[in-house]
Amino acid sequence: MRIWIPALFALAACAPGEKADPGLRGEIGDRARAVIDDATSTRPTPTIPADAPVVVFLGDSIAAGLHLPANQAFPAVLQADLAARGIPFRLVNAGVSGDTSAGGLARIDWILKQQTPAVVVVELGGNDGLRGQELASIEANLRAIITQCRDAGAKVLLLGMRIPPSYGKEYSDGFAALYNRLANEMSIAFAPHFMDRVGGVADLTLPDGLHPTARGHELLAENVAPKLTEVLKR
Repeated sequence: MRIWIPALFALAACAPGEKADPGLRGEIGDRARAVIDDATSTRPTPTIPADAPVVVFLGDSIAAGLHLPANQAFPAVLQADLAARGIPFRLVNAGVSGDTSAGGLARIDWILKQQTPAVVVVELGGNDGLRGQELASIEANLRAIITQCRDAGAKVLLLGMRIPPSYGKEYSDGFAALYNRLANEMSIAFAPHFMDRVGGVADLTLPDGLHPTARGHELLAENVAPKLTEVLKR
């Protein structure tokens, strides 16, 4: 089950408001900067029509692409890849390192009013789970976020997550189940286990062992692309 454990620890390791510059020191910092420098930071910026739909990514350090240039985070990779396939969208990356479902709920109203998105991709809840928050509270926050998005006229794509079994089978199973339940009960698009093929794979995480490399973010984009494509084509 190593697919998702380190990825969720990555979420817990980031304090709210942490900057994209890792500011790492010593040998680990040198290695991290080397990985970043070697990555494809020259990824071309796509040409997006002014009338393309707005897609907001409401998330944490993973959506924010912590330690990487903004154009290497999976939301930007998705934008470039889908634009190349003739499915352009205007990207608003509202990923905040260390954010929780409660934090996302606190800021979603302002985001909706400022951006009027066609789609909101919700990538939240991992930090809540790792902090042992009540499952009912996590689900209620996510449900409220989804409701506000739909009331504002936006479609929602929910990204599913898991937490380590060390939190207890009842809690970890309940955590995974709440995403499935929300998707089914609220009839929204759903990408389960979106960290597949990345979390826990050493070659796809930075030297901190937590956050995805540029290649890791490309795989995350591949995981999310089919569902986001479906939503945008509706």
